[in-house]
Amino acid sequence: MKLKPETLEDLISFRKSLHANPEVSGDESSTAASLATHLQNLKPTHILRGRDCHGLIAVFDSGNPGKTIVFRAELDALPITETSDFQHKSLVEGVSHKCGHDGHSTILLGLAHCLMEHPPEKGKVVLLFQPAEETGEGAAAMLKESFFQELKPDLIFGLHNLPGYPMHQLLIKDGAFTASVSSLVIKLKGKTAHAAEPENGINPAQAVAEILLQMQLWSDNRPEEDEFQLITPVHVELGSIAYGVSAGAAELRFTLRTWTQSQMQGLQDQIKEFLKRIKDAHQLGVDFYYTEEFKATHNLPEAVNSIRLAGMQLGLNLKEREQPFKWGEDFGLFTQHFKGAFFGLGAGENQPALHHPDYDFPDEIIPTGISIFYEIYRQHLGP
Repeated sequence: MKLKPETLEDLISFRKSLHANPEVSGDESSTAASLATHLQNLKPTHILRGRDCHGLIAVFDSGNPGKTIVFRAELDALPITETSDFQHKSLVEGVSHKCGHDGHSTILLGLAHCLMEHPPEKGKVVLLFQPAEETGEGAAAMLKESFFQELKPDLIFGLHNLPGYPMHQLLIKDGAFTASVSSLVIKLKGKTAHAAEPENGINPAQAVAEILLQMQLWSDNRPEEDEFQLITPVHVELGSIAYGVSAGAAELRFTLRTWTQSQMQGLQDQIKEFLKRIKDAHQLGVDFYYTEEFKATHNLPEAVNSIRLAGMQLGLNLKEREQPFKWGEDFGLFTQHFKGAFFGLGAGENQPALHHPDYDFPDEIIPTGISIFYEIYRQHLGP
């Protein structure tokens, strides 16, 4: 479906407004309110706001039996200082839309325009605007909302713009599409002592060295292999800058990445047993926990085929991925509960990378994203 020029112009203006007024994960109240106001004018059957989070859904219900199809976008921005100087640059110091969620939400708003003009003949379409994607907390929060539990989606779809690929290119893959990702924090507690008499304390330095070495030995950064597991050290702190003191505490942080949830569980079990041995061998207090966890995105071949068919109908350049992407995506939790698929949309080969301070979502791909979603909708429910 081709949008009217004035409608597309309004959508681009709305996207730039979102970009100028970003909100970080968990604080998306104004973003959600702005979307709800615009959606109200497009006559959905229901607009429902989260009680315990800032997410919302707009439901277009035919009133007739049929599938429930969900299309998802994100609301949150990142704690990144923008270096761009365009007219719609961020007005919030230290916060900016550097992942393109402003564009993704605008695409979903554009789909609402299409649904107003061509509502479903059967079943229902749900537009899901999810908070807190960047921290891996938003999908779980939406799943807990009573209105979402009542939906029981038959299929769920999502997209992400991808710099570094030709603009409008459609990237698809059956099975694993993005990695399972967990951030690991390890805290070691020993006993400080005079640096001249370290034998009177318990310095965790040797344990730190053993942990770093073991993590390196476990890491297998070969994405072409099913056994891929990547462990990346991101922070190490030992003691303090006090030359007369033998360190008595340390902290290490890593990110873990695997292709499947079962692989991640196996790796976490290994780490648990290894840290027990570290504790006993070095007489240390050892605490560890995981944060910012993203489940692997698993694409159902049937759902991927819907995306593939939509791309073919629109004459898009299709790229079939051989390996999943190594980054995490909170959409993965939805695919652990419901059938669905996630796909990439090329944002330009020379576009700054995601999370780069100079990135900006390319408005040229807004109508492309809308058209892909609309074609998927038509296959299942539309006129």
